[in-house]
Amino acid sequence: MTAGWKAKRFWSEVSVSQTEGGFAVHLDARRVMTPGKIPLTLPSRAMAEAVAAEWAAQTGEIAPLTMPVTRAANSAIERVTPQRAEVAAMLSAYAETDLICYRAAGPAALVARQAVAWDPLLAWAADALDAPLIATVGVLPVDQPPASLARLADFVSALDAFQLTGLHDLVAISGSLIIALAVTSGRLAPDQAWAISRIDEEWQIAQWGADEEAAALAAYKHGDFLRAAQFWAMSQPN
Repeated sequence: MTAGWKAKRFWSEVSVSQTEGGFAVHLDARRVMTPGKIPLTLPSRAMAEAVAAEWAAQTGEIAPLTMPVTRAANSAIERVTPQRAEVAAMLSAYAETDLICYRAAGPAALVARQAVAWDPLLAWAADALDAPLIATVGVLPVDQPPASLARLADFVSALDAFQLTGLHDLVAISGSLIIALAVTSGRLAPDQAWAISRIDEEWQIAQWGADEEAAALAAYKHGDFLRAAQFWAMSQPN
């Protein structure tokens, strides 16, 4: 292969078909494969249509960075599937130091803001997930109830590779397994969850002003968070 070679659009039509185990995307008569040459079998027609739209939008050189659903699906198949148990364990571990359990000692306005946003989520985790967690002041680790951690781990480990791929960024970006599960369950809208995860950062901005570089990074993460929520929604089989 010539150095610097880049793949270019070679197809005229993009189509979706039902196949064994889900849905496939075709470029003319050629089925889309992952970079590792595994058939790209998608769990829902919605995800397949989204992948097809990304391929249809390509002109000239193929630009993978403009294809987030395709990239996430590739990751689900090639990276998450072979190590699903490890990924589930890593995400479950966030409950041990969940963002919403660690509260500021002051000022009073920030303490109140955290309580208004995060206390209802702790109540929801206790009631809906049967997983009560303990809130503490400061950053020193607090031991969470083992039974709660086990129930959350059981829930996460039951997810398939596509669902785990969507959940991954919701958890990693927010720093909270509970916030992520509130999104996937419909308890929180994605934008609402994003705002709830950034109470501390927005407080600092209100006190000291915005930093241009930090604001750009936050906007990038916000986009990734919303895309992860969309991927989760499309990962539900139909």
